[in-house]
Amino acid sequence: MLSYTSAVKIALDASPLTVSTGGIARYTAELACALAREFRENTYWLVADHAFPMPGCGSAGSETPVPANLHAGEPARGLVAKRWWSIGLSRELTRIGADLFHGTDFSVPYLPLRPSVMTIHDLSPWIQRDWQPDAARIRRRTAALLRARVPTMIATPSEAIRNAVIDRFQWPADRIAVTPLAGSEHFRPIACDQRTRPYFAFVGTLEPRKNIARLIEAWREVRKTDDIDLFIAGRRRHEFPPVAEEPGLHLAGAIPDADLPALYSGALAVVYPSLYEGFGLPVLEAMQCGALVVTSRDPALAEVAGDAALRVDDSDLAGTLAAIAAHPEAFREMRERAPARAAQFSWSRTAKMTQEVYAEAIRIFQR
Repeated sequence: MLSYTSAVKIALDASPLTVSTGGIARYTAELACALAREFRENTYWLVADHAFPMPGCGSAGSETPVPANLHAGEPARGLVAKRWWSIGLSRELTRIGADLFHGTDFSVPYLPLRPSVMTIHDLSPWIQRDWQPDAARIRRRTAALLRARVPTMIATPSEAIRNAVIDRFQWPADRIAVTPLAGSEHFRPIACDQRTRPYFAFVGTLEPRKNIARLIEAWREVRKTDDIDLFIAGRRRHEFPPVAEEPGLHLAGAIPDADLPALYSGALAVVYPSLYEGFGLPVLEAMQCGALVVTSRDPALAEVAGDAALRVDDSDLAGTLAAIAAHPEAFREMRERAPARAAQFSWSRTAKMTQEVYAEAIRIFQR
């Protein structure tokens, strides 16, 4: 019988790595690398039904090699690929001798042949369907897996989402744990060119729940009296309507990770007025760069930011941005608190907390 104190083989769902940007891709890559670094006695496998790029496990632009105990599984082919979750994945887990499977994106195998951990990042697929019209599979399949109690354990990025999962799915409180995310090590304050025009910034996937339309409206109000630009950076999902060009509005698209610290550091404020979040990784990244951060009153964002960000209602957003534009020095103390708050999160800590979830899943499965 496997002991949770012995060396183990862990398989992680690598499907999110096929997307170039986004919080779930970042989570999967950073967690896999951190686990392999922190627990060198274990073996970690990234598996998916199609090819994916292995994550770079160093700082942005570095040549740090992938840890020797982190491997890529074999992509499935033919009928097995088409039936990945019912047949193909179980075959691959048997081939590599996995002791546990971690579904990093709402999924685990149908048959509980070994312990499994499912990460539920948020409940947006269920809260408002037009936020994620392509999430029908998650709404149907994930809900069925939870009703059947197939995952051994669940991981969530925040206490707010943990409570929401318990309430919505009547999930046992002793089988769900919080494993918060973290900012990558390369997010740090960058000295910026003082000749740059002042600007506010938003970074994140462009989708309806991010409340970007309200941000643009608030910025337009400020621009009536202050000549300030707005940078919107991120990959646009197809359900997000195109934004028309106008003076001062910069639609930067997806920006390479290596360029984000400068964008965060140089902003008068990084504004994240999201209607709903599971964690809000860009908020933490911006704080790590010493940025003044303005967020909505979403519970998960409040958990992440603590007292190191300004939390405002939609109705107060324009007034808050106007105050920052008029007197940026008045918010110096808030800006200075941000890095200390961000330092409370790290991928090393997340890896250790996740490994504890794995150990608990093994204990429960072997009862």
